[in-house]
Amino acid sequence: MPSSRILTALLAWAAVSLALAGEPALGQVQRHIEPSMVFETRFPEPGSTTTVAIRMQTERGWHGYWSNPGDSGLPVEAMWRVPDRVTLSSLRHPAPSLLDVQGITSYVHEGDFTLLARMRVPEEMMRGSKLPVRVSLNWLACSDTLCVPERASLAAELTVGSGQRNADSRPVISAALQEMPKDSAKAGYSRDGRDWVYTISGASGIKPAAARLYPESDGWFVAGARQSVSREGTMLRIRVSASGDAPSKTFNGIISDGSTAYSVLATADRTVASADDSQLEHSVDIESVPAVVPDESEKIPTAAGPVPLTTSPRGDQAAPNAISIDVLRIALLGALVGGLLLNLMPCVFPILSLKALSLAKSGGDPVAARREGLGYAAGAISTAVALGGLLLGLRAIGLEVGWSFQLQSPGVILVLLVLTSAIALNLAGLFEVPMPNLASGSGQRKGWLGGFSTGALAAVIAMPCSGPFMAGALGAALVLPAPVALGVFAALGLGMALPFLALAYIRPLQRRLPKPGVWMETLRRILAIPMFATALALAWLLGRQTGVDGMAIGLIAALIAAASLWWMGLRQRRGLRGAWTLIPGTLAIISVLTIGIPESPGVARVEHTSAEVSRESFSEARLTELRAAGTPVFLDFTADWCLICQVNEQVAIDTDATRAAFAKIGVVTLVGDWTRQDPAITRFLEKHGRNSIPFYLYSDEKGRTVELPQVLTSSILVDHANASWNH
Repeated sequence: MPSSRILTALLAWAAVSLALAGEPALGQVQRHIEPSMVFETRFPEPGSTTTVAIRMQTERGWHGYWSNPGDSGLPVEAMWRVPDRVTLSSLRHPAPSLLDVQGITSYVHEGDFTLLARMRVPEEMMRGSKLPVRVSLNWLACSDTLCVPERASLAAELTVGSGQRNADSRPVISAALQEMPKDSAKAGYSRDGRDWVYTISGASGIKPAAARLYPESDGWFVAGARQSVSREGTMLRIRVSASGDAPSKTFNGIISDGSTAYSVLATADRTVASADDSQLEHSVDIESVPAVVPDESEKIPTAAGPVPLTTSPRGDQAAPNAISIDVLRIALLGALVGGLLLNLMPCVFPILSLKALSLAKSGGDPVAARREGLGYAAGAISTAVALGGLLLGLRAIGLEVGWSFQLQSPGVILVLLVLTSAIALNLAGLFEVPMPNLASGSGQRKGWLGGFSTGALAAVIAMPCSGPFMAGALGAALVLPAPVALGVFAALGLGMALPFLALAYIRPLQRRLPKPGVWMETLRRILAIPMFATALALAWLLGRQTGVDGMAIGLIAALIAAASLWWMGLRQRRGLRGAWTLIPGTLAIISVLTIGIPESPGVARVEHTSAEVSRESFSEARLTELRAAGTPVFLDFTADWCLICQVNEQVAIDTDATRAAFAKIGVVTLVGDWTRQDPAITRFLEKHGRNSIPFYLYSDEKGRTVELPQVLTSSILVDHANASWNH
């Protein structure tokens, strides 16, 4: 059986195992802002317009954002799905308040708030027909220390009817309408030097001392700019430093003093007002601003029976997925450099070394070298994109998983155990043919396909790791649109392929490779050692996840596969073909993956409280309790399959100096063990823009939290502990 088919079959079974092993979504995801949908009537009349309210119940200490968030933030975005010819307006917000955090000023909604939309029901809809309303909401919830992208889907089924109002919804909608800005009568703006001067007539009840003007679009003035508000008779005058030229002919916004608010629609005056004018000569009369302006949707006939669902426009709200070029550049660069560093992993370096040696033995044919290099890059990139796409897909259907999710599945670990064992046996000379083109054996295929299979295999082995530069890139992929996120994963694969591409395309590097000789076979045998070590580590990890019984089953399957390969090697040395000898090993793996590996509770991490150190399992409730008590906390998010985590454990965390410094001030270490799927840990990482480990946080006695580097030293931890002590 061709090697590429074997690899494809094993990877397919790994994907099936992952799907079978994945836990269902654990109910409703905990959110800091909880939305619900309220209707003015559940029986709207044909041809009528009715109000829909989106209530946003906000956890204490958190806030959402206005339609224009200011310097930072994202507003609520609504994607409606309603029957054809039913239209909904963009969401209307109550007046915001000003929030300044370290010089960054935002327009926010503190506490609970309600958004309103107007729904137009076409006259053609028959009474008694169903009117399903669904909406997908996305927003950003923030506290003073962190921000979390959140989302929810709401659904309701209305019936076209008499238009009878809902008694239970009347208080909600009435209260929301009272919170909405009132209509102003006259408004105008002019330029006076570097300032905008706005005049508003008819905004009675506004207290100038507490009033502030909020623009609905950027470009007029800085969010945190000082505003001078004064009342001159029945007119309010607002002076604020301009950001530049007017971004549009019409200014749209809100003026609010915290209790009363008016909408503002102003156009430019024909003359420039001076600072001493008592009243603008050319204020512009404006029509009353409607509560909402319905959006147009596609004109498709409405069926009298079951109503198909279509997507309604989102209105004028700012898209929360608008991509910052700087963020995208940083994410791509981080993924590229992080992928490059993956080549230093002990299980990947032998593969890269042997590919380089195959170039040396190929006689220096530049065309063949480039073909093989491109194949290797294609294999690494496509595998990285496939893993990233699978991650995004699993998250989209509700599974709370993060990067390295494949190593949280015992089935995938079993496949990797067999693969690495087979690679090690191949390097040791037990057989030659079935594996991808790892070395230059006589029966192995060279060229693009061999390079592709090797790149894919190297990526499968290396991708679970997360090292420097990768964390930020993978965290950004969480909130970026799917096509852009896949570009980040592609950059990760490209970074991993760069060394071999350099060897394939740069002739001076090829000339520096050692000349072919007998020593290459010796080196090949030596490189089998780290692959055997990787196989042992995977067997240990399988035991950590499933217990001794699961590890034994995995080792038996690997042993049967090794015996099949040994049998093939015997036939090869006799000059006979023997691909069919792989059948016993393949059947053993398929049987284990189909039946499933019996899982028992994994070996718990050492947790103890003593005079020296206190280590406990992570939970957000325990973290909140410790912070409330003024206890310093070190959060250690780790996993048995994370090599960097294990190194940090030995050289930085579990050292005498660190233990003494932590014991001195009573630091409690909360260990988030992500060896197996843990939705609570996944959610916590998401809140901090991460989907990979290692991840470390230190919180002092005052609750001030700092993120620590992924590569730790004992001095870093000791310094933070001492800083807490000194305070």
